[in-house]
Amino acid sequence: MPRRINYKEKRLFHKKAEEFKKFQEQVSVHFDNEKLLYQAFTHSSYVNEHRKKPYEDNERLEFLGDAVLELTISKFLFQKYPTMSEGDLTKLRAAIVCEPSLVMFANTLAFGKLVLLGKGEEMTGGRERPALLADVFEAFIGALYLDQGLPIVEEFLEKYVIPKINSGAFSHVMDFKSQLQELVQRDVKGTLEYKIVEEKGPAHNREFIANVSLNHDVLGVGTGRSKKEAEQHAAQEALAKLQKQNVKS
Repeated sequence: MPRRINYKEKRLFHKKAEEFKKFQEQVSVHFDNEKLLYQAFTHSSYVNEHRKKPYEDNERLEFLGDAVLELTISKFLFQKYPTMSEGDLTKLRAAIVCEPSLVMFANTLAFGKLVLLGKGEEMTGGRERPALLADVFEAFIGALYLDQGLPIVEEFLEKYVIPKINSGAFSHVMDFKSQLQELVQRDVKGTLEYKIVEEKGPAHNREFIANVSLNHDVLGVGTGRSKKEAEQHAAQEALAKLQKQNVKS
């Protein structure tokens, strides 16, 4: 005889269903198979406490989502940074798909609120545990891929991941000076020169302003807390300018 669902469980189910409905509206994605969406947010601890129900945890979806993320981010970086070396592309991708970054993406969309957890995991703060949130983000990408296909995954990443890349959130692992040097040697020709044009602020909170010029014409200006950081930002601006000119020509 099947186990009867009590009132408390029914109320919890309807509450979660409403949360997942709002979440889909928030991200402008509507799953054809909502079981995949639920599975993406189902932790193994929840499954262990509800063995009489046909729940599946998100571990297999996490495995798939990891591969889908690697592919989609690799494709984006390959197209965005045509002068970046294989080694630098690998470092940048690793920074984007590492646990702290995945947690940042998950927190941006409040994934923690949606996770289905067992009581023990809930009591020990599992909803905010970094490894769990990173796994959930990967599982969601895996579920989205299965339900909607790669183009929809790319659209989702364009909204919630790519802007962070474009805003420079991962610039600490990018060597813009090397990219600029390679581009100039290959396509433009000439001599690059970096110059610190201003220093301001107290000694404990110094700010440097640098420019980079090509054949004495200033291509980019950047600021930073160190001379090296300022030069990197100047190179980033110059690189964007030259790449834009190349596209137009």
